[in-house]
Amino acid sequence: MASREMTRTAFYVLIALADGPRHGYGIVQETAALSEGQVQLRIGTLYGVLERLTAEGVIERDREEAHRGRLRRYYRLTDDGEAALGAEAARMASGARVATRRLAARQAAHGTAPADEQDPAVFAADHELHDTRP
Repeated sequence: MASREMTRTAFYVLIALADGPRHGYGIVQETAALSEGQVQLRIGTLYGVLERLTAEGVIERDREEAHRGRLRRYYRLTDDGEAALGAEAARMASGARVATRRLAARQAAHGTAPADEQDPAVFAADHELHDTRP
C-alpha cells in the first residue's frame, strides 16, 4: 500500500477498522459516518475493496458469525494496515498544511481575510491537525 497513493474509499475503510473488527455492513455504515456521507459504499464495491486490501496485507479476516441465518464476515486492521493508515493520514495532513499556508499567503497578498477567519470549520480543522494531546 505504501508504494502508491491510497484511494479515498480504502482510507475510510481502514479508519473504520482502526478501532476494532467490523463486518461488511458495519464497515459501510462507519465509512459513511466518518466521511460525513461523502463515501457511500455499495456492498459489491465494498467486497472488491476488502479483497484488494486483504491481498495487500493491510486488513485480514477476523472471524465469521451467523446472524439471522446469514454469515457475517468480520475484518480487522493488520499492523501493516495501521502503518499504511498512519502514513496516509500524515501525507494528507502535510498537504493540508501546505495548502492552508499557500492560501493564507495568497489572501494576504490580495488583502483578504485568511480562510480560518472566514470559515470557523477551516480554523478548527487546521488546529485539529496540530493538536498533540493523546
